[in-house]
Formats: sequence, C-alpha cells, structure tokens
Amino acid sequence: MSSTLFRTKKVEQSILDTEEPEHALKKSLSALDLTVFGVGVIIGTGIFVLTGTVAKNNAGPSVALAFVVAGVVCALAALCYAEFASTLPVAGSAYTFSYASLGELPAWIIGWDLVLEFALGTAVVAVGWSGYIASLLDNAGWQLPEALSGRDGADGFGFDILAAALVLVLTGILVLGMKLSARITSLVVAIKVIVVLVVIVAGAFFIKGDNYDPFIPKAQEVEAGSGLHSPLIQLMFGWAPANFGVMGIFTAASVVFFAFIGFDIVATAAEETKNPQRDMPRGILGSLLICTTLYVAVSIVVTGMQHYSELSVDAPLADAFKATGHPWYAGFISFGAAVGLTTVCMILLLGQTRVFFAMSRDGLLPRFFSRVHPRFKTPHRPTILLGVIIAVVAGFTPLSELAELVNIGTLFAFVIVAVSVIILRRTRPDLHRSFRTPWVPFLPILSVGASLWLMLNLPAETWVRFGAWMALGVIVYFLYGRSHSRLGRHEETTVGQVVRPPGRDSE
Repeated sequence: MSSTLFRTKKVEQSILDTEEPEHALKKSLSALDLTVFGVGVIIGTGIFVLTGTVAKNNAGPSVALAFVVAGVVCALAALCYAEFASTLPVAGSAYTFSYASLGELPAWIIGWDLVLEFALGTAVVAVGWSGYIASLLDNAGWQLPEALSGRDGADGFGFDILAAALVLVLTGILVLGMKLSARITSLVVAIKVIVVLVVIVAGAFFIKGDNYDPFIPKAQEVEAGSGLHSPLIQLMFGWAPANFGVMGIFTAASVVFFAFIGFDIVATAAEETKNPQRDMPRGILGSLLICTTLYVAVSIVVTGMQHYSELSVDAPLADAFKATGHPWYAGFISFGAAVGLTTVCMILLLGQTRVFFAMSRDGLLPRFFSRVHPRFKTPHRPTILLGVIIAVVAGFTPLSELAELVNIGTLFAFVIVAVSVIILRRTRPDLHRSFRTPWVPFLPILSVGASLWLMLNLPAETWVRFGAWMALGVIVYFLYGRSHSRLGRHEETTVGQVVRPPGRDSE
C-alpha cells in the first residue's frame, strides 16, 4: 500500500500529458507577462493596509526590516520554485513538483492545500475590494442597500453583491483566454504601480526625521497567545514573544508575509508560457524583487510621514496624507487600492483553477474538469465551477478569522517545494535544468527552516483549522483519488500486460 501512496510521476510523462489535444493549454505568455502577473498579485492588501498595522502594533519604523525578512524568506522559496518551474513546465505548481519527487499522497495533500489557499485568498481579497468600492461610492453620495453591501442587512441577512460580482466577472475573463487576462492585468498593474510610486515620491517631501526615533522601539512583553502571537512559540521555546524590539521585527515579518502571498502563482502558469525554461525564473524572481523594493520604500516613507503610534490600521497610506493636510490623496490612494485588488483577485483565481485542472488531468479529481475549451484553450469547466463557489463564499461568509489559513497554506507549500528540490536532485540528477537553485541542499534547508519559523508565529487556532482541512483532504483521497489515479491505472495496465499469458487477451 505504501508503494502506491508514494508512487511518483516521471517528469517526462508529466510533460507528455500536456501535449494531449483535449488537455493542452495555449502557450501565450512571455517573461514580461509573468512578471506583471507576479507584481499584480503581490501588490495588494499588504502594501495598502498591513504597513500601518504592523508598524503600530509590532515593529514601529523597523517595519521596513520586517518586509526585508519576509522578502528573504520568499526569495529562498523563489529560487526553488524557479528550478522546478523551468525544469517541469506543467500547470499545478507545488502539486506537480511534489508528484515528481515525493509521491502521489504528498502531491494530493499539497494540491488540496493550494485549493484552499487560493480559494480563500480570492474570497478575502474580493471582500476587501468591495469595501474600497463601497467607500468610494459613499464619497460620491451613492450607497448600496445594507442587505447587498455586507453581512448585517435587514433581519440578519446580508450578501456582498460587489464581492460576488467581481469574482464572476473575473471568472468570465479567465475563460476567454490567458492573453486577454494578461492584457487586462498589465493595464491594471500599471495603474497600481503608478499609485504606489506617487505615494513614495510625494510622501518623501513630508518625511520628518523625528518620526524615526526610535527606529526599533523598546520591546514590550505581552501575554502568550495574545493578539497575533502564537502560543506555540512559548510551548516550544519557553518564552513569550514581545511587541517591538528585535523580536518584534520577526513577529511583524510573519504578519506582513501575507503581503507576499501569490508570487508562487506565477509557477502555475508554466504550461502556458512560450519559453518556460528561460522566462519562468525571470518572472518569479523579477516580480519578487520589484515588490520587495516597493514595500520597503513605502513603509519607510509612511513611518516617516506620521509617527508609528498614530498610524491608521485601516488605511495607513491615505490617512498619513490626511495628517499632512493633503486629504485629496486619500481618494486617489483608495482608487489605486481598489484597482490593485482586482488583479490580486483574478490571479489568485487563476492559480486555483490551474491546480484543480492539473489534479483532474491526473485523475485525482474527476476527469470531466480536465477538458479545455475548444476555442479559447482554457480549463473553462473548473474555472466556472470554482468561480461560482468563491462568489457565493465571498458574498455570504465572514472571512476575517480564516484569512490566516492563506498564510499557513503558502508556507506549507514553500516547505514542500524546497524538500522536493533536494529529493529530485538525488533521484534525477540526469534532468536538464535550465535554472539551478544555488547551494543545494543548504539553501533549500534554510528555506524550510525560515518557512517553519513563520508558521510557528501564527495562532494555534490557525493550525487547528489547517489540520482539519488536511484531514478532510486525506479522506477524499482515499475515497476517490487513490482509486481513480491515472498513474495508478497506468501501472495496473502495465502490470497486466506483463503477467497476462499469451492467447488469454479475451479474459
């Protein structure tokens, strides 16, 4: 039984599967498209909201260092992703990578994890987008009925119509093709980056040096498990984390890590890239470098404009300009945030549908979902199904407490990919690798350690929910995936052909 649970799918077979006409995705993306996708999904809630939250509660002006720490953790993982995505240019990202190295059950687990991560991330971002749009409508004198604008409508019924509508519109765009999605994303990302650059350049004129004193505020002891701190840290190491101080930077890094979630989605588009061996590493590493630079610059400017203790936790960028006597910037920044979250939502939805598509093509999910559209060459069936489900979730469900599941899911994927690089280097040293992760196994091991450390900084409740979702996934695998696995059926057919006696074909 253990041999079937950990059977691996050869890299060559995975690539051959992508050439089957009924499962072949259209190759239309360039390195620039991939970089735009990466920037489009990374720059979102993190830069417009989390900057103020962690500066005020955890790190002060040293929040810039927290972004650097989180960026380094992502960079370690990005180097591992770049090797895999260029060597195995197949939809599915970490799911496909682990199938080639760790085996079927671990691949299923990480695929199941990614489905939750991307679905929940899409819904959370859609609700955030709805809030910005509702605020802009209020400023213009228009107001949606309570029952259609949130969770507290008449008689306790509420449906966030804006969040649901956004998901459905983006679903339609993804069905129509990747090139159209890339063009729309490029336009929206350009607007978003312009807004961020305006914040950096204009805000630099209002920086006051006194606001950086102290750059790393004095540490303050807090109760174990309070706020954003994890009781797991105290359980394992015997001490409670502290707000501010040097340890406050690491606590802040585990929170602002949410701002980087999504760069790994670039890897899910490997199968739709014209030259993945060259362009995937450029897209993954390029987008991460650009976004880390922008995050650090924005955090330095905002904490210089306004003392960290006075920063807003809801709209720090906009309120910092209000504090300087320039309130008109607030509307401009809110518009940029709303526009920016549109691409985040679309690319998260893109990543989920590609993982779902890859799992169904392997038979671990119903093969019905692995047929591509005859004209648009997109996986339209899982895109429509998941789009409708996420629209309903975004419309009805309060997601604030569940958002941390997105963090732990991504970090878990980082761990799996790093381990997979080490294993595949040993089991398949003959593979041509156009990009090679440096310093193997040291760098992947460092990536695993850094990711696990940030996971430990998440609340214990997040671990419980994550464990429950993983347990459900294992049950689904044994009830359906294991018996319908395409790889498993291929092995059975091969064995049958070997042992079947001559002249007994009719049996």
